[in-house]
Amino acid sequence: MRKLSRNDPCWCGSGKKYKHCHLKQDLTLLHERRGRGQQRPREVIIKTEEQIAGIRESSRLTHKILDMLEERIVPGITTEQINTWVHEATLAAGAIPAPLNYRGYPKSVCTSLNEVVCHGIPGERVLVSGDILNVDVTSILDGYYGDSSRMFLIGEVSEEAQKLVKVTRECLYRGIKQVRPGNTLGDIGHAIQQHAEGQGYSVVRAFVGHGVGVYFHEPPDVRHYGRPHNGPVLQPNMVFTIEPMINLGGPQVKILEDEWTAVTTDGSLSAQWEHTLLVTAAGVEILTDA
Repeated sequence: MRKLSRNDPCWCGSGKKYKHCHLKQDLTLLHERRGRGQQRPREVIIKTEEQIAGIRESSRLTHKILDMLEERIVPGITTEQINTWVHEATLAAGAIPAPLNYRGYPKSVCTSLNEVVCHGIPGERVLVSGDILNVDVTSILDGYYGDSSRMFLIGEVSEEAQKLVKVTRECLYRGIKQVRPGNTLGDIGHAIQQHAEGQGYSVVRAFVGHGVGVYFHEPPDVRHYGRPHNGPVLQPNMVFTIEPMINLGGPQVKILEDEWTAVTTDGSLSAQWEHTLLVTAAGVEILTDA
């Protein structure tokens, strides 16, 4: 089959021009196929100023997409609608949704509801009052990644769930306060663990934050538990995520048959917040908060 140009009719038969239909999806598939042959880098990537500028722009887009969802996520919508909104907004900005086809993941966003810890797959589940939902967005803009997630409270939410969401966000920002040159990843994890466990919650250990920017997932692993003054030392121009997953019950998780969705083993509620961060000479810049 000949290579389609942007203005040719799309191969799917929709009647739309290729650029307005499947072009971005096909580019994503090509990106994923190429990525399968790439190994995760072994060392932490200290970013150049050019790379930081690109990551900053992709992170701003991710923040903008999450802001767009604030008024749309209400009782009665489905998580598939959220996927459509994120997908369309990402493509309209000239970017690619990083989750789509990443290691076979079938959607453009992760929607993790109630007892789902992370990697929830959008579908026909209708949101109802009382639900809590994490939406995890990662954009690839001009080859650079920006990764962030936030919690959404659906309708009237119990005080127990509200407190979990609030404390989890506090855990994120307590971790961020530890980000500065000379501190360690253990300082970040310790601050998060102390706050979560001090409130009677547990910290998920099966999933961690990670380096990001040039690749979707890079070194270092950023654990949300640990001992102060332990682990790799933070250096200027490191870029990574902090994304604590905090459970109302125990920290154990299990993966469902779809091989993606991670849920609490005991069925308790889970919450997560995430930012992409840049270590600066003076401290930290929250790239996905601008």
